[in-house]
Amino acid sequence: MKLSVSPPPYEGAPVVVFISGLGGSGSYWLPQQAALEPEYQVVCYDQRGTGNNPDPLPEGYSLAQMADELAQALADAGIARYSVVGHALGALVGLQLAVDRPDALTALVCVNGWLTLNAHTRRCFDVRERLLHSGGAQAWVEAQPLFLYPADWMAARAPRLEAEEALALAHFQGKTNLLRRLSALKKADFRRQSARIRCPVHIICSADDVLVPSVCSAELHAALPHAHKTVMRQGGHACNVTEPDTFNTLLLNGLASLLHSPEPAL
Repeated sequence: MKLSVSPPPYEGAPVVVFISGLGGSGSYWLPQQAALEPEYQVVCYDQRGTGNNPDPLPEGYSLAQMADELAQALADAGIARYSVVGHALGALVGLQLAVDRPDALTALVCVNGWLTLNAHTRRCFDVRERLLHSGGAQAWVEAQPLFLYPADWMAARAPRLEAEEALALAHFQGKTNLLRRLSALKKADFRRQSARIRCPVHIICSADDVLVPSVCSAELHAALPHAHKTVMRQGGHACNVTEPDTFNTLLLNGLASLLHSPEPAL
């Protein structure tokens, strides 16, 4: 699997791996890369079955496979220790890595993630699946911004959204791959595994997220009592895109704090 690895800003710089959500594209994190590269070696990637890593996904594709694929790619690149910043599905992959690869993960930032799928989020994904089956890629892509961005932000950026939709259609990951990735996401449940997560964790969510309600981050925080949680007042599901300055400040401060925090006592 291909990775995009920035040069380290200095010898021994900590590595931060960005994991995007269901769209799978590493370019989702462009608003964060420039902010982090002066202090960290940054890794982004298109997830298997998307973008620069095209591949038909197997039936029964799982979150554990997503985590294993990334861990193997990082090992192949000579990266043994790293922090993870994950958004939604990416946060779940980060949680899986924290469970399966505790010696590799130095810190984890979960952005609009969850412990187990919320009933409201499941309803949203069920509706989106029906759109995909009935209207194909066009319907899926056109509906996507409604779940990502606040209404006023979208209204002020109509030309940008049109350009994003055209790009998303041109690089659509395919119906079968998307449904298999979505199935893996919906099955993820960390309620029994959360006690095994020992790395320092920072949880960031947005109060106006219409896809993943902020209560999901509250539940995740309750299961990880040593974690830190920050609620952004606005920004929607893609708060790192819509409010990059606020988000980047939270991320930089959060990573600095996590990487200097002792692991919680057993």
